[in-house]
Amino acid sequence: MVYIIIIKFTMESKIKKLIKYVDDILGFVFEPTQVPKKDLGNLPMYISEMYRIYNASLFNVDFLLIEYNDDDDDDGLSIFQLGKHIDLLKNNLNKKVVFLAENLTSLNRKRLIEKGLNFIVPGKQMYLPDLLIDLREGNHNPRQRKKVEKLLPSAQLILLYHILHRNENKQLADDSFTQLALRFGYSRMAITKAIENLVYNKLCTVEGAREKYIRFIANRDELWQQALPLCVNPVFKKVFVDEKPGGQFLLQSNESALTVFSNMNPSRQKFYAIERVKFYDLLKNGQLTNPNESEGKFCLEVWKYNPLKLADEMLNDAPVVDPLSLYLSLRESYDERVEMALQQIVEKYIW
Repeated sequence: MVYIIIIKFTMESKIKKLIKYVDDILGFVFEPTQVPKKDLGNLPMYISEMYRIYNASLFNVDFLLIEYNDDDDDDGLSIFQLGKHIDLLKNNLNKKVVFLAENLTSLNRKRLIEKGLNFIVPGKQMYLPDLLIDLREGNHNPRQRKKVEKLLPSAQLILLYHILHRNENKQLADDSFTQLALRFGYSRMAITKAIENLVYNKLCTVEGAREKYIRFIANRDELWQQALPLCVNPVFKKVFVDEKPGGQFLLQSNESALTVFSNMNPSRQKFYAIERVKFYDLLKNGQLTNPNESEGKFCLEVWKYNPLKLADEMLNDAPVVDPLSLYLSLRESYDERVEMALQQIVEKYIW
């Protein structure tokens, strides 16, 4: 299903707020790219003059993001006009619409809810009746949300850390939510959402009142089996480059890492995992040589969570990603050599 989001604020600085909000709440990557006017089909000219439209993706669903070309504030918002434009977009593009604003008065929020219109106010409220989602500041009850069929990347990171780290000094049972946020490099809100996701999927419980702590409900091998259908591929996308980025500590991944965990022979292609924030910094600063989607001496796998957070115990052997994330990144491979190597990983690190 494809959605349209109408954004009511200037893009360059304000879109960063939206990206962070989506990342904190849902743990997903959000990358808008502007759509040329020639690709807007039969939309009336005044729509393309009023809005700038962007492509984006979330939960593997394609979106269109639309922002006002001017800086109308909430006082000038016409719910009637907005409803008309939403109907127009629905009829012409056959896509759902979500209105997103930097600020909304309580009256305008009430009117949008009464009309059943989807809207988002980053940091304050996410009202998406089409998705059965109603999240607002201070309201984090997972029962009020649409059922999540997969783990959030942040939730998966916590789960895999627990399964991999059997050393008593690195267990998570004594970490409060705040300490978990510091350990994994997330905001406290993002950690709360991740743990709600784990609780919802019956992988852990929460104890404590003022300070909350997580308790996983099964042994590590049982947790792995329960969570496996819910786990996501940690690789967001692959980018090929002609030279390995200088000055970066990168972990080997894919078939380059399999040689460490199994008796598989090394491949000619060199694979490295890189955190998405670091990747986009390198891309923005022109530090990647001929980045493309098809070929290059090195393949950078852009990860949905930070691979270094899980690999610390493996670095004594070689700078490689953790074996469980490696398994999840390759489990859909049809290569018999890869399948045999993955089976060796499970036998060594789970059972």
